Amino acid sequence: MIYLDNSATTELSAEAKAAMTAAMESYGNPSSLHSAGDASRRELAAARAKVALALGARGGKLIFTSCGSEASNLAILGSIYSKKRRTARRIVTTDSEHPSVENVMRALEEQGFEIVRIPTAGGELDADALEKALDAPILTVSMMLVNNETGAVYRVADFFKKVKDKYPDAVCHCDAVQAFLKLPVAPNTLNADMISISAHKIHGPKGVGALWVSDRIIRERRLVPTLLGGGQEEGFRSGTENTVGIAGFAAAAEQGVKSFAEDVRKMTELRQYAIERLSELNGSIRLNLPQTAAPHVISVTVSGIKSQTVLNHLSAAGICVSSGSACSSHSNKPSQVLLAYGLSERDADSTIRISLSRYNTKEDIDALTVALDTAISRLVRVKR
Repeated sequence: MIYLDNSATTELSAEAKAAMTAAMESYGNPSSLHSAGDASRRELAAARAKVALALGARGGKLIFTSCGSEASNLAILGSIYSKKRRTARRIVTTDSEHPSVENVMRALEEQGFEIVRIPTAGGELDADALEKALDAPILTVSMMLVNNETGAVYRVADFFKKVKDKYPDAVCHCDAVQAFLKLPVAPNTLNADMISISAHKIHGPKGVGALWVSDRIIRERRLVPTLLGGGQEEGFRSGTENTVGIAGFAAAAEQGVKSFAEDVRKMTELRQYAIERLSELNGSIRLNLPQTAAPHVISVTVSGIKSQTVLNHLSAAGICVSSGSACSSHSNKPSQVLLAYGLSERDADSTIRISLSRYNTKEDIDALTVALDTAISRLVRVKR
């Protein structure tokens, strides 16, 4: 199998597997007040420190969650529902967010909040729309750093700073799930109050994520829990911690820091190689390339052939890619992200996503190119 769907999930690293196996021997509940609980609590603290270090966080708190989606939900809803946060009703986001943010925005819209979605045509934040968004008090901003379908890198740090300069009470959240250990990500450079990350995008296990929260938000009590129970994670996220998964998250993050420069170099070179190889195919292929892109994602439109048909053909050849976000892959509607990027509905329905990891090779790209070339020549085209 040739796996080129790393934006959906990544292969579990050897380091994560080893850490998880070892953690299974320490089965105490971190909340228990006995020696077994003490051992798990120490391991939990060590893992928290490793993930925070990988994020470049100095200060603040790292709250473990079940996934990146839960982390983003906690950031947005937890800050909005905080009693001290009711100073405005405008929330700013983009028109191409992950479902874990966009669906929260739709729910808040139904509750009477004003949702301002910044256009992202061509993978760029609309400068005029950003300025206009500042013309009324802002409650919360939530913007992703790297788009999971196009690989576009959004320049959120400058906007976060403008928001804070004009509206100091505003809270700025960044979904950095696709950016973590693919780009330099740190709270101080992002000007973010909260950052969401996920383990299974960095060769860690599924079922573990984290939300970093700044000291300001903690100090001013601008975050309330959205999951109630025993008060774990210092009261911000109840539920017994997934200590085995968290150990794998920490090991993957630690390894990701060690190999960061080499991983980014390799993925950048491989992405460029893929662009060159795919460009050799006939005019049926169009690459959707943002001006500023992450090193691991390529969006490809196979004109006139439905993406699901292409996926089935590639899967039969042992090659795994996707047609967009795995979290919305069962929807029959064209990707809102690709429409926001500027694709027509027909082209959005004919677009696949190739996403890379440190484990991919040029041979993988060569096999993909051959299989795509075969697909173009053999598959039935949709009538225009």
